[in-house]
Amino acid sequence: MTTQPFDADPEDSGLHIRASEELADAPILMVDDERANILVLERLLQKAGYRNVRSTTDPRTVLGLIAEFQPDLLLLDLKMPGLDGFEILELLRVGAAAASEPGLPVLVLTADATKETKRQALAAGATDFLTKPFDLDEVLLRIANMLDLRMLTLELRAKNASLEDRVFERTRELEESHVETFERLALAAEYRDDDTGQHTRRVGRMVALLGQELGLAPDVIRLLERAAGLHDVGKIGVPDAILLAPRKLTVEEFDVVKTHTVIGAKILSGSGSPLMRMAEEIAWSHHERWDGRGYGGAVAEEIPLTGRITTVADVFDALTHARPYKEAWPLERAIDEIAKQRGDQFDPRVVDAFVSIQEHLAVVAVGTASVSNIRPG
Repeated sequence: MTTQPFDADPEDSGLHIRASEELADAPILMVDDERANILVLERLLQKAGYRNVRSTTDPRTVLGLIAEFQPDLLLLDLKMPGLDGFEILELLRVGAAAASEPGLPVLVLTADATKETKRQALAAGATDFLTKPFDLDEVLLRIANMLDLRMLTLELRAKNASLEDRVFERTRELEESHVETFERLALAAEYRDDDTGQHTRRVGRMVALLGQELGLAPDVIRLLERAAGLHDVGKIGVPDAILLAPRKLTVEEFDVVKTHTVIGAKILSGSGSPLMRMAEEIAWSHHERWDGRGYGGAVAEEIPLTGRITTVADVFDALTHARPYKEAWPLERAIDEIAKQRGDQFDPRVVDAFVSIQEHLAVVAVGTASVSNIRPG
């Protein structure tokens, strides 16, 4: 296009609008297929005090320049060969939506003064619209206002991101405090029938080892190791006279013991934390049986995998350590018992994993090493 872009020559006119120091270095990108128009705009912006201006007469290079230059404002002509301004606006709109970022402010500068063109450009994502010939002060005012708004938008976005980070960190701290409270509660329950207080830690190490053998993701294994440590928190609600009885329990007493799974799940329920949700799941399911004859009657894969893993670890630990009502079993006998219950009490796949790691079981059973020390990787 050859329309005179300004109603006065920037070199001959005294400018009343100058860039503030805060905006002087803001990157501005100009796109116009007429080199003469670019040169006039560059002189105008330079005279107004803008120091970081780039331009192109080839609209096909715009997206690459935006990615490289990261402008805070785009001055865009509409009628250009190859790729017109409307197509560029659409590409910018789609890119901003995909990146979930605020769109790049666009000031359209065009000789087409029709209402339909203005409506179409603004609907396509243009921020503002001016038609030639331009008033010098008006152009500079629009540019300054758009840059001010851009800076405020970016500043607000940065503050929001910082606030989100602080909220996330505070939420994490509160969640950690919440989990720690339950871990202490579980430890208090455990000390009632395991005076070493190590049962939950050993079970946690065992489920992590089984999770590795089963191919679970590392982040799931980390959650599982900690969540499994809360599996017996419901024992806090079982009377000492029953829990510590050095004899075979009556049917009625055993029914009371069985309530610890329900009590534990209720204690752990209601949290949005993935860790606590997993702990709740383990609490109610760790005494289910593969054949359906467990506490709640769930059968096979109705039982969560977390519970099916934890029950193997829990039973193995109970067998290999003394309780008020039994002596500790030798390691080999405990391993044989777990293997014997494959497909009856335990998930066959979990038992197969258990058998595969039996060379590590002696270390886990005495609770002297972490899983990372037992199995690197």
